[in-house]
Parts: sequence; structure tokens; C-alpha cells
Amino acid sequence: MRIAERWFDHEDAGDGVVRIWEAHVDPLLRANLWLVRGRDRDLLVDTGLGIASLREGLARLLERPVSAVATHRHYDHVGGLHEFEEILAHAADAPSIAAADGFASLVTEDFTPEELHALSAAGYPPPASGVLIDALPHEGYDPRAYRVVPATPTRIVEEGDVIDLGNRTFEVLHLPGHTPGSIGLWEAETATLFSGDCVYESGELLDELPESDIASYLESMRRLRDLPVTIVHGGHDPSFGRRRLLQLIDEYLERRAPS
Repeated sequence: MRIAERWFDHEDAGDGVVRIWEAHVDPLLRANLWLVRGRDRDLLVDTGLGIASLREGLARLLERPVSAVATHRHYDHVGGLHEFEEILAHAADAPSIAAADGFASLVTEDFTPEELHALSAAGYPPPASGVLIDALPHEGYDPRAYRVVPATPTRIVEEGDVIDLGNRTFEVLHLPGHTPGSIGLWEAETATLFSGDCVYESGELLDELPESDIASYLESMRRLRDLPVTIVHGGHDPSFGRRRLLQLIDEYLERRAPS
């Protein structure tokens, strides 16, 4: 497998927000990392897999104090948390993040046949190579040796807590369903929602994982329907607006809500 010239790509998402992603990761695990510029400090929403160092790969972007927030405990979102001094997570997911005790693998042979079938049905067919990256971050890297580095949250956040960047504030929304401690971040002034994996543009939501709960997911979706959103920055896929959000919610409710 070739060596990547660079591991991270990024683009300006507008309004002081930068979208970051791991360019050589399979779509199943290619999460969005969102950097929000503030007056006193920056906010980093999720940190990817931790395969390569964010601090080294994005040194020019990450030269100010950063509050790193985990929208939930899955390994494609928390792998780089250990690189930051301030780490925020919801109480329900924090112990798993601190212990790095969840499933984490870059090779499909570690998934069960049932899991692979479910992922394919959700629009994430396994790559023919059996490896969920298409390049190596450096010479000698072994994808089969991948592990998440434990990262103990320095601040536990709950529903209604506020993250203050000096000139921008984000309210924590507890949005369980994908995991018990899934959260979103809401900036009322700009009507911007960082939704994590509660909802993203493709609509191929994973709600039958061992830690998922469809009843909770339904309640989270109903709640988001009443939010006066202008732009949603999801945990995966491109950003989208309120019309698409309502479509995604209504489709999910029709599919999953008891008749």
C-alpha cells in the first residue's frame, strides 16, 4: 500500500468553520472534523480515527487553544482526542472514551458477517482489499495493529451546557439513539447545528448497533424537527439545510415510528 503525501484534507465551510477529513479512509469511517474559530479559543468537533497526528498534520490550523468535543464514543470520532488538553464528552459516553473499550478496527475480517451485511445494506459495502484505508500514514504502519488511545474527558457536558469561545457560544443538545451519550452543538445566533451521527446528509443512519436505541433515536429526531436550523454540519457527508433536515427526519419517522 502506498504512503500518503498527506493524511488530512480541509476546506472552508463558511462562517469561521473549517471542515477536515481523513482523505484515505473508507467512507464507512471517514468522519467530518469541524474546526470553529473563536475569539478566545477554537472548538474542534470530533477528532477522527487517530491514525495520524492532527497536531502534526494540521499544525497551521491548530495553533491556538482548542476545546475538543466528542459528539459520541465511536472510534472514527474519538481517535485523536488524546492530543488535546481540553476534552469534552457527555456523561453517558465518557467512560467508554476514557477506557477506549469499544470496537475499533481498520480491517473487515474483524467484523462479523452479520455486521458486514448490515453495513452493506446501509450503503457501506466493504472494500475488496479488506482494509478500510487506501494508503498508509507512514512507512511501516500496520492497519491490523490499529488501536484507539484512551482519552479521559476533562469536562463532562450535559443537556443545556454551554461551550463559550469568547464571541461564539454553543449549547449542548443531548441526542441519544446512535449511542447513549450522543450530542449535538447548537449555535442559536447563526442557526447552526453540529449533529454528530444523529443525522447526516445521506440518511443511511446506523441505529441497530449494540449500543443504539431506536426509541431514543425517534425522540431525538422529533426534537430536531422543531429546531430552527439554517445549516447542519453532520458527522459524515456534506453539510445541508433545513429542507433536507426535515426530509431526513420525516423519512426516518415514517420508517421507524410505530404505526
